[in-house]
Amino acid sequence: MYKYSDITEKIIGCSYEVHKFLGNGFQEVIYQRALAMEFTEAGLNFEREVEQPIFYKGYSVEIGTRRADFIVEGKVLVELKAVTTLEDVHMAQILNYLKAYRFEVGLLINFGNKSVEVKRTVL
Repeated sequence: MYKYSDITEKIIGCSYEVHKFLGNGFQEVIYQRALAMEFTEAGLNFEREVEQPIFYKGYSVEIGTRRADFIVEGKVLVELKAVTTLEDVHMAQILNYLKAYRFEVGLLINFGNKSVEVKRTVL
Protein backbone atom coordinates (compact mmCIF):
# COMPACT_ATOMS: atom_id res chain seq x y z
CA MET A 1 0.00 0.00 0.00
CA TYR A 2 1.29 3.44 -0.90
CA LYS A 3 1.67 6.23 1.63
CA TYR A 4 -1.54 8.29 1.83
CA SER A 5 -3.14 6.07 -0.83
CA ASP A 6 -6.57 6.65 0.72
CA ILE A 7 -6.19 10.38 0.06
CA THR A 8 -4.54 10.09 -3.37
CA GLU A 9 -7.22 7.64 -4.57
CA LYS A 10 -9.93 10.17 -3.72
CA ILE A 11 -8.00 12.98 -5.42
CA ILE A 12 -7.54 10.88 -8.56
CA GLY A 13 -11.22 9.93 -8.56
CA CYS A 14 -12.17 13.61 -8.33
CA SER A 15 -9.80 14.38 -11.20
CA TYR A 16 -11.41 11.76 -13.43
CA GLU A 17 -14.83 13.17 -12.59
CA VAL A 18 -13.75 16.69 -13.59
CA HIS A 19 -12.19 15.48 -16.84
CA LYS A 20 -15.22 13.32 -17.65
CA PHE A 21 -17.43 16.40 -17.47
CA LEU A 22 -15.14 19.11 -18.90
CA GLY A 23 -12.89 17.15 -21.23
CA ASN A 24 -9.70 18.87 -22.35
CA GLY A 25 -9.14 22.33 -23.79
CA PHE A 26 -9.77 24.64 -20.85
CA GLN A 27 -7.29 26.75 -18.91
CA GLU A 28 -5.77 25.29 -15.77
CA VAL A 29 -7.77 27.60 -13.49
CA ILE A 30 -11.06 26.14 -14.78
CA TYR A 31 -9.96 22.65 -13.79
CA GLN A 32 -8.70 23.98 -10.47
CA ARG A 33 -12.09 25.49 -9.62
CA ALA A 34 -13.98 22.36 -10.68
CA LEU A 35 -11.59 20.14 -8.73
CA ALA A 36 -12.14 22.23 -5.60
CA MET A 37 -15.87 21.52 -5.94
CA GLU A 38 -15.21 17.79 -6.33
CA PHE A 39 -12.89 17.78 -3.31
CA THR A 40 -15.67 19.35 -1.25
CA GLU A 41 -18.16 16.74 -2.50
CA ALA A 42 -15.69 13.97 -1.58
CA GLY A 43 -15.23 15.36 1.93
CA LEU A 44 -11.56 16.18 1.41
CA ASN A 45 -10.01 19.01 3.40
CA PHE A 46 -7.89 21.17 1.15
CA GLU A 47 -6.27 24.53 0.69
CA ARG A 48 -6.07 26.11 -2.74
CA GLU A 49 -3.39 28.50 -4.04
CA VAL A 50 -1.76 28.70 -0.63
CA GLU A 51 1.58 30.45 -0.36
CA GLN A 52 4.01 27.78 0.77
CA PRO A 53 7.41 28.61 2.20
CA ILE A 54 10.42 27.28 0.32
CA PHE A 55 13.19 25.89 2.49
CA TYR A 56 16.78 25.16 1.63
CA LYS A 57 18.44 21.96 2.84
CA GLY A 58 17.96 21.51 6.60
CA TYR A 59 17.73 25.20 7.41
CA SER A 60 14.62 26.35 9.26
CA VAL A 61 14.61 29.74 7.49
CA GLU A 62 12.47 30.10 4.40
CA ILE A 63 14.14 31.48 1.27
CA GLY A 64 10.97 32.42 -0.57
CA THR A 65 7.44 31.33 -1.30
CA ARG A 66 5.50 29.73 -4.12
CA ARG A 67 1.84 28.90 -4.53
CA ALA A 68 0.92 25.24 -4.63
CA ASP A 69 -2.29 24.50 -6.54
CA PHE A 70 -3.63 22.35 -3.69
CA ILE A 71 -2.55 20.94 -0.37
CA VAL A 72 -4.96 18.12 0.46
CA GLU A 73 -5.48 16.89 4.02
CA GLY A 74 -2.28 18.73 4.92
CA LYS A 75 -0.32 15.81 3.46
CA VAL A 76 -0.53 15.65 -0.34
CA LEU A 77 0.69 18.37 -2.67
CA VAL A 78 -1.28 18.57 -5.94
CA GLU A 79 0.02 20.42 -9.00
CA LEU A 80 -2.27 20.85 -12.01
CA LYS A 81 -1.44 21.25 -15.67
CA ALA A 82 -3.55 21.70 -18.80
CA VAL A 83 -1.00 20.86 -21.50
CA THR A 84 -1.11 18.43 -24.41
CA THR A 85 2.04 16.64 -23.25
CA LEU A 86 3.65 16.44 -19.83
CA GLU A 87 7.35 17.15 -20.09
CA ASP A 88 10.35 16.49 -17.87
CA VAL A 89 10.19 20.09 -16.62
CA HIS A 90 6.73 19.41 -15.12
CA MET A 91 8.03 16.36 -13.24
CA ALA A 92 11.04 18.36 -12.08
CA GLN A 93 8.68 21.07 -10.84
CA ILE A 94 6.67 18.74 -8.60
CA LEU A 95 9.82 17.06 -7.29
CA ASN A 96 11.29 20.46 -6.47
CA TYR A 97 8.06 21.54 -4.77
CA LEU A 98 8.01 18.41 -2.63
CA LYS A 99 11.59 19.03 -1.50
CA ALA A 100 11.18 22.76 -1.00
CA TYR A 101 7.82 22.53 0.82
CA ARG A 102 8.87 19.46 2.80
CA PHE A 103 6.05 17.19 1.65
CA GLU A 104 6.50 13.48 0.97
CA VAL A 105 3.72 12.77 -1.55
CA GLY A 106 2.64 14.74 -4.60
CA LEU A 107 0.34 14.31 -7.57
CA LEU A 108 0.92 15.94 -10.93
CA ILE A 109 -2.42 15.99 -12.75
CA ASN A 110 -2.74 16.97 -16.39
CA PHE A 111 -6.15 17.78 -17.85
CA GLY A 112 -4.86 18.85 -21.28
CA ASN A 113 -5.05 15.49 -23.01
CA LYS A 114 -7.91 13.26 -24.20
CA SER A 115 -7.71 11.45 -20.89
CA VAL A 116 -6.52 12.78 -17.57
CA GLU A 117 -2.89 11.96 -16.71
CA VAL A 118 -1.78 11.44 -13.14
CA LYS A 119 1.82 11.09 -11.96
CA ARG A 120 2.31 10.11 -8.32
CA THR A 121 5.58 11.33 -6.83
CA VAL A 122 7.07 10.32 -3.51
CA LEU A 123 10.20 11.60 -1.77
